[in-house]
Amino acid sequence: MSAVSLIARDELRLMRRNRVAVTAILLLLVLTLVAVVTSWTHQQGIADNRARNQAEANHAFEAQPDRHPHRVVHYGHFIFRPLGPLAAFDPGVDAFTGNTMFLEGHRQNTSNFGDVRQSSALVRFGQLTPAFVLQAVAPLLLIFLGYGAVARETEGGTLRPLMLQGASARAIVLGKLAALGVVALLVGLPAMVGFVLISGQPGAFAGPMAAIALAYAAYLALWVVAIILVSMLVRRRRDALLALLAVWAVTVVLLPRVAPDMASAAYPLANRLQTDVAIARDLRQMGDTHNPDDPHFAKFKADVLKRYGVTRIEDLPVNYKGLLALDGEAMTSRLFDRYAADSFATQARQNALVTGVGLLSPTIALRQASMAAAGTDFAGHRRFLEQAEAYRYALVQRLNRLQAEAVSYADDTAKDAGADRRKRIGADNWRRMPEFAFVQPDAATLVRASLPGLAIVSGWLVLAMGALALATRRLGAK
Repeated sequence: MSAVSLIARDELRLMRRNRVAVTAILLLLVLTLVAVVTSWTHQQGIADNRARNQAEANHAFEAQPDRHPHRVVHYGHFIFRPLGPLAAFDPGVDAFTGNTMFLEGHRQNTSNFGDVRQSSALVRFGQLTPAFVLQAVAPLLLIFLGYGAVARETEGGTLRPLMLQGASARAIVLGKLAALGVVALLVGLPAMVGFVLISGQPGAFAGPMAAIALAYAAYLALWVVAIILVSMLVRRRRDALLALLAVWAVTVVLLPRVAPDMASAAYPLANRLQTDVAIARDLRQMGDTHNPDDPHFAKFKADVLKRYGVTRIEDLPVNYKGLLALDGEAMTSRLFDRYAADSFATQARQNALVTGVGLLSPTIALRQASMAAAGTDFAGHRRFLEQAEAYRYALVQRLNRLQAEAVSYADDTAKDAGADRRKRIGADNWRRMPEFAFVQPDAATLVRASLPGLAIVSGWLVLAMGALALATRRLGAK
């Protein structure tokens, strides 16, 4: 048996004799199992609830009686964001961004009812998911198991005799690495197995699942290498433990909490009230459909009459009020899209700053890679908002077109007792409206999105391995 294997076996035997270490490993395995089951159950409940609510919203919309199309525009419609199968492993920003949107004409609403706004403030500190266990708890366990791997030999005076007996510095370090690596594998494997089981569609998402597995493997390997490196550089076990706990506190707890606040301070994002006020101001400047002297709509009226070859609105073959609604919705939607693009750009700059901080904290980079591969990052939320807006605009314009083509202008402007009944159209028109169907990103898109975070974690691992190799060479030269 090689010296590396002997040292690794001896290290594992020492860990096995430590009841505290064995208990900690067992507790972490139980915690991982609980996290897998809890996360899967929670996400299944969310998915079932949203699907049920979506079905009820669709039924309520289709069950409307005969109405004027513009009444249906203001009646609105609810849609709910479905989560992908990988969200059970890492729910990402879903708890913060909301999952429900109310769609209506002349207005672009945001998503609401995020778990953070409805639950305990403790939700902000991380949900119990397999991702959270591997990101925060597993490194802490590895620290307590491996902080004295080399420092123990140095402090006890057994390192030099061990080398005199024929064990090289390289063999000692590799043996310690192998032992702690086995523990890391034992810790991470249950979460990965649970990940495969709860995803439900391993074939369709093999690429993102492989990216997530690779990212977490590199992350745990980084901690293994860093722990052995610090244990080599620090002569006393107590100092090694304190140093590693400080690194864990800064990279896992402090920086991930501070980075978003730094980004918000550097790139302030307008709140909903400020945005609504700005949009209302711009809408007044764009034009007023109720003002016959408004320059924009006076020109629009002249263009419509010229296009149809008539001189009066009453002679148009379509309802002029419906045409006004079509043009007005197109104008307001362009304005909404401009403000949404500005908001997305600001949030992108915020995320870029957080990514920059991720160069100092592998945990941030890992979270970004994990959420991106699972489709639960900011890009996934933006994808939902953009698809929701596209659906809202298409739905409202279909209804405006019905007003233009199915309701006569004479009935639409009449004030007699029977006018309200004449301007209504059949309820079967609402049932023919297409339902909202969120299009999930393909596997290649998710994998590409995870690459920057994966590259940062891998870069940290390469640097740590290089530093460990250098420290090992110096140890052997003493």
